[in-house]
Formats: sequence, structure tokens, C-alpha cells
Amino acid sequence: ILAQDSGSDPFQERVRAITMLLALKRKARTASILSSRRMAAAAASCPSLLQAYERDGYAIVRDAVDPALLGEMQAHVDWLASRKFLQGVPPDHWHHPIMRNDPFWVRLISDDRLLDVAQLIIGPDIAVFSSHYFCKLPGVGRSVAWHQDGSYYPLWPMNTVSLWLAADRSDAANGCLQVVSGSHLTGLGLPGGPTGAAGMGTHTDSEARQLGEILHVELNPGDASIHHPNLVHSSGANTSSRRRCGLSVRFISTDVHCLAEEQPVMLLRGEAVPGVNCYRSWPKYRPGYDMPFAGCESWNARRYKDVEDEAAYFSRTDFPQMEAEIREELEGFVAELND
Repeated sequence: ILAQDSGSDPFQERVRAITMLLALKRKARTASILSSRRMAAAAASCPSLLQAYERDGYAIVRDAVDPALLGEMQAHVDWLASRKFLQGVPPDHWHHPIMRNDPFWVRLISDDRLLDVAQLIIGPDIAVFSSHYFCKLPGVGRSVAWHQDGSYYPLWPMNTVSLWLAADRSDAANGCLQVVSGSHLTGLGLPGGPTGAAGMGTHTDSEARQLGEILHVELNPGDASIHHPNLVHSSGANTSSRRRCGLSVRFISTDVHCLAEEQPVMLLRGEAVPGVNCYRSWPKYRPGYDMPFAGCESWNARRYKDVEDEAAYFSRTDFPQMEAEIREELEGFVAELND
């Protein structure tokens, strides 16, 4: 075909086509080798992390981010609390509708150190389908019933891992995560337990105790924990005089279908699988509107962009209306959970 179009020597064109094909194959093989080496290096550096996750269904990553990024995360929590459109929204309901329009949020969850941890579990092609600040205020933060994330995640297949990054000290007194060690090896329970928020509870206290040892996952600021979608877990109320805030990130591999079209699924690392998910743009940084952060000046040049999403959403400048839409979604969550 090339020869017919150009009038050139068919033999030379065939050689050129074969050369191009071999180059593409070498490039793909090199990318695969580099990805495999990166996974192997990560696994070699964290054998105890992977072993703990496979054995217990959860693991702890100490100092998952450096003090500078932790400081920005803590400033981000304070910045969100100051936003007028979020006044009155319980801070344990700062969900992914905010993330959709918040560049620092996506900068944080796309940090290579967090993605390296996720890659150990789900592989090198990584997306996020949901993220959520859990901010329990002193004395008022609510408890969360025993549940398994996989019982209500709108995903198929369930190749996912949840990461929880601590902004504050998280311990038994202020309502840290509680897990039933090894319970990920049991099957998924059905959501709708009598104590489950929005029907998401899967186990009673008695049932959870029968499954195994209950442990408190205590973290310092900057630490992270990861857990399996089948792990039975909960958290207590914050009865202390200290806030307990952290960011939950739900990573998926890119071969996983998110069945809820309203979720702002974003590609964070690696390659998309054709026909699986519609990946949203990473939020645009708008000076004077968004929270400044290290690297914000170059953010727009390097962020992932979807052409349709850019035209439909990030060309908008009607910020009050965008905020009203975000608040409406958040209030929907609050109403669903009867909070």
C-alpha cells in the first residue's frame, strides 16, 4: 500500500515497514521489562509489606510521604474547612465530587510513593475511582459499622486496594481503623446489616469477633495503611479531644470496570485498557481559586487531559454554580447515610 501511494520501491517500503514494526515491538518490550523491574524492585524493598497484606488483609506503611507533602495535606484539610460552599457539610463527607475539581487532591493521590505501594498489589496500570477525606472532629466523629468494601464497590473484577493516608495521629481514642486480621480470606457478606450506614454494614460485632483477632490500626501523621476489599473493618467514634483526619484512596487496575458512570475515574499511572472506563481529566489549576501547592505552576502542562472533559467541564468559569453542584452531590451522600 505504501509503495502504491508513494510510487517508491516496494522492497524498500517493506523493509521500512518491518523496521518500524520491530522498533515498536522493542519499545513495548522495553516498557514491559521496565514495569516488571519496577514491580520487582518495589516488592524486594517491601517484602514484609506484601507478606503482611497477603496474610492479614492489611499492612502499614510508615512515613509514606515526606514532611513537606504531609504539611501541604494538612493545609489542604484546613483550606477545605474554610471553603464557604462546604460550610455545614460534615467533614467526614468530603467525597470525590470535591476531588473532581481540586488539583491538589489529585496531585496528592497521584504521588509516586503512594502509587508504588498500590502497584505492589494491583500491578503497574493504576486508576482511582473514589477518594474521601474521613475527618472525625473531637467528640463528635461518628463510628462506622463492620463492613467489607468489596460488598458494595461498583467494580468488576474486584482488583482494587484501599489506601488510608493519615493527616493526624490516628489511634483507638480518636476512632482509628479497626480490622479483623485475616478476615479477607473469608467470603463477602451481604450489605444491609442493621447497624450499617446506608445499609453497607455486613457483619455484627459478634460475627466480627468470631472471624479473628480485632486490631487497632494506629498511625502517625504521614503513615498509611492499605487493606483488601474483603477485609472486615470498622472504626469507633472519636471520643477524644483530638481530630482524626485521613484521606482514603480507592485504587483499581485499569482492567477493572467501574460500573457507576457518575464516578470520576482517573488514570494515574500506566496504560488504559481500550473499552474499559472513561477517564476524566485531572483538575485544572486556576490561580486565585485553587489552593497553591509545590509544582502548581507546571501542573496544567503535565496533568492528564481528556478532550471531551476539558470542553465540557474545565472550560467552565461559573465557579459558584460548580460549587453548588458539588454541594448537592455531597448532601446526597449525607441524606443517604442519614447523618
